[in-house]
Amino acid sequence: MHDFSLPPLPPSYDLQAALRTPRRWLVTGSAGFIGSHLLEHLLLAGHSVVSLDNFATGHRSNLDEVRSKVGEAAWARHRFIEGDIVDPQICQQACHGVDLVLHQAALGSVPRSLEDPLRTHAVNATGFLNMLVAARDAGCARFVFAASSSTYGDHPALPKVEANIGNPLSPYAVTKYLDELYASVFTRSYGMQTIGLRYFNVFGARQDPNGAYAAVIPNWASRISRGEPCIINGDGETTRDFCYIANVVQANMRAALVPAQGALHEIFNVAFGEQTTLNQLHGLLCENLQALIPNLKLLPPTYRDFRKGDVRHSLADIGKAQKLLGYAPARSVRQGLGEAMEWYVAPDVAHAA
Repeated sequence: MHDFSLPPLPPSYDLQAALRTPRRWLVTGSAGFIGSHLLEHLLLAGHSVVSLDNFATGHRSNLDEVRSKVGEAAWARHRFIEGDIVDPQICQQACHGVDLVLHQAALGSVPRSLEDPLRTHAVNATGFLNMLVAARDAGCARFVFAASSSTYGDHPALPKVEANIGNPLSPYAVTKYLDELYASVFTRSYGMQTIGLRYFNVFGARQDPNGAYAAVIPNWASRISRGEPCIINGDGETTRDFCYIANVVQANMRAALVPAQGALHEIFNVAFGEQTTLNQLHGLLCENLQALIPNLKLLPPTYRDFRKGDVRHSLADIGKAQKLLGYAPARSVRQGLGEAMEWYVAPDVAHAA
């Protein structure tokens, strides 16, 4: 019987030392929120990066911000491809000569998937399969991909443990679970090394505050900073395990670089491991924003019906990632909000000033 799991992490393992070895990486979805942070981190660490985005949900301004932060010398080690993972040829082009893949490109949002399941499937399932085939054909050493906590579906147990999932509650959740199944099959069939990271409510700078499918933290930060009420679906006691972007970058680096031999397939929760209610989140945002905008008028939130497809409670068990990856999330929700808030409201703060 084949063992496709990671061995226990050696006590002497040093992530920073592993990062010092030059490699060629591919980051898909590089103009998006998470992808742009991975691109920035890798360029600052001295690596060469190919990145891919079609700007369906990502923004050129995110790439511009990365370029400004890393400087022209580091940016010269970056090659950008504008294209769609639904196109197999684009995926083949992007994977050529690459050592490690960090696949972040996807069409997110549970509500969007309920409205447009075909497009969600095309990007998240067919596009994912295109990327796996391209990485296999290019001989990439490891394929790390963005999985999702939505995979847990209606499984009632808390905290969420990787091996126990329920029925999916949206087309988006179906596609993200399908990605995990495809990755497992590619490991068994072709000897690939694949690692999926089930993200739990990631937040931080460069997260889009606008549009119908904006994530809750940037959306609320923008509303509160403009003196508008936030809209809470349900009674506000719904909980989430919010995870700051710096923790997610660390998890990706560890997943890509921990030592392993032969075929490998693993799934890990990536979270902080702490529950926050939406009411508590609203209070933390108000607290942070009032410190930035002293004369800000704070309004109570507006409550409405629960949203279809939403999970009531979420909390991750991060023990597996801690044990096998050495994952150690360094920023709590409160700390992450403190770091990210100025970015979320920069236009509003400037306007208020």
